[in-house]
Amino acid sequence: MALHTPEGYRAFTPDSLRPWLASLPALAARLGGSPQQWQISEVGDGNLNLVFLVDGTDGGVCVKQSLPYVRVVGESWPMPLERAWFEYQHAVVAGPHLAGLIPAPLHYDATLFASVVALLRPHRVLRGELLAGQRYPQAASAVAEFVARSAVHTSPLAQPLEAVAGQVAGFAANLALTRVTAELVFADPFEALPRNRWTSPQLDDTVAALRANAPLRAAVAELGHRFLTRREALLHGDLHTGSVMVSADDTRVIDAEFALYGPVGFDTGVFVANLLMAYFAQPGYSDSDAAHSGYADWLLEQVAVFWQHFARRYDALWAAHASGDAWPQRLFADADGQAAFAAGRARRLADIYQDTLGFAGAEIVRRITGFAHNADFERIADPALRARCEQAALALASELLLQPQAFGHIGAVLARAQAQADHHTATLEAAA
Repeated sequence: MALHTPEGYRAFTPDSLRPWLASLPALAARLGGSPQQWQISEVGDGNLNLVFLVDGTDGGVCVKQSLPYVRVVGESWPMPLERAWFEYQHAVVAGPHLAGLIPAPLHYDATLFASVVALLRPHRVLRGELLAGQRYPQAASAVAEFVARSAVHTSPLAQPLEAVAGQVAGFAANLALTRVTAELVFADPFEALPRNRWTSPQLDDTVAALRANAPLRAAVAELGHRFLTRREALLHGDLHTGSVMVSADDTRVIDAEFALYGPVGFDTGVFVANLLMAYFAQPGYSDSDAAHSGYADWLLEQVAVFWQHFARRYDALWAAHASGDAWPQRLFADADGQAAFAAGRARRLADIYQDTLGFAGAEIVRRITGFAHNADFERIADPALRARCEQAALALASELLLQPQAFGHIGAVLARAQAQADHHTATLEAAA
């Protein structure tokens, strides 16, 4: 497929970004001073886009622009520019319900496929902070609040069917990035593809066994089917710890370009998986101060903090905002109806919990054996040690996919994660 760039599109450089911002009065005023005084740095370290941080004398902005290809690969993997629009639309649709949880959207340019949001200072990327052994006690609950608000307010639980149908149709056009997810998460890890990689040769047998496991493939395929067919609420679509910015007292979710309507458990599952992977990676940083201060245990606790906050807030928000066409409240006004409504909410949360476990398992598998990996494991220099950490994570992922019924509550997941980590640590120590 050849690259296609529409007329008027150009990729920004710091030099070309400066006059563009100066031509937009509201943004120029926000930055303050003269354009020559603005400090501009390109910090895009992800797979897809250009990201510029711009500091003026009075304030700052962040400019994100789509490239017509996958940045981490290059022009050999073309990618539609329109993904920037879906990220902006996520802020338009869900933003009114997410005040204080996302950066404020400031501007969108449909020709340049560029969005501008408020610059987050002194925020840092959560993944990097976790790698550095830093604790942000509010982060997990803030991300859970983000998912719970989106899950209720963008769904037919709280909106009329006409409004939701229009939003579903709009985000259904985000085909390119939905295909990326469908392939990278639910198919590629089980195929022999050049773009897949893993810690080799240490994980060769483990990867071969995963690919040969037909029930495991079927479990992941079932999750892929749910991802592609269930339009429950507006998802972030890529909610890992690299999509979260934190400061001492504030947390914001960024990078919603994968936004689509789908199963709520996908967002919760991806975030749970990334917290679990941060936990399993801890033996790889055994020389750090964090390793000797109970940091691994703290990371594991954040999984429970996240799930429990989500479950509590999802239930409360649904009960308080049940004005949509799903579960019409006129049918549940009496005492018996209210009891039935509460029981229905509990069943729904149980379904989301089961989806969360499965999607978490699939996310772990693809981050270790597929194309896009996590820094949590990648920064472990010793391949034998890295492989042991990854094997522990993959063992739990397989259980989450094949035996979700064994984990009746989130505490059971944490206990099993700890057991797997302890087992593989003991194996490594015995080998040493």
